[in-house]
Amino acid sequence: MEWLESMNAAVDYIESHLTDDISYERAARLACCSAYHFQRMFSYITGVPLSEYIRRRRLTLAAFELQSNRVKVIDTALKYGYESPEVFSRAFRKMHGIMPVSARVAGVSFKAYPRMTFHITKATRTFSGKYGFR
Repeated sequence: MEWLESMNAAVDYIESHLTDDISYERAARLACCSAYHFQRMFSYITGVPLSEYIRRRRLTLAAFELQSNRVKVIDTALKYGYESPEVFSRAFRKMHGIMPVSARVAGVSFKAYPRMTFHITKATRTFSGKYGFR
């Protein structure tokens, strides 16, 4: 189960640096593999490329921040690594279906992308077919 702990350590690193530049190499070292293999493994296990996971998590945190605080959109855009409020607004609208300023309106909902963790659950196998195995 060491690889589960390593993968979760890598995700912990990513989550704690969502407002910073994230080093894929550092995350990969925590997962005990190369950056190339970490990105491939992450994508294979989760079904989402690492860069897309990071983008969605940043936009989720930005939405919560805009909803709960009276921060400026430009400050939030810069905090989460966007070069301009226009680029941030396009990405925000693409993910959440609303403009960033609309996140402040009471009752507005947006798509939250939760933090990932890795764990193993017991799986049961069911066989069926022409022989009727179950």
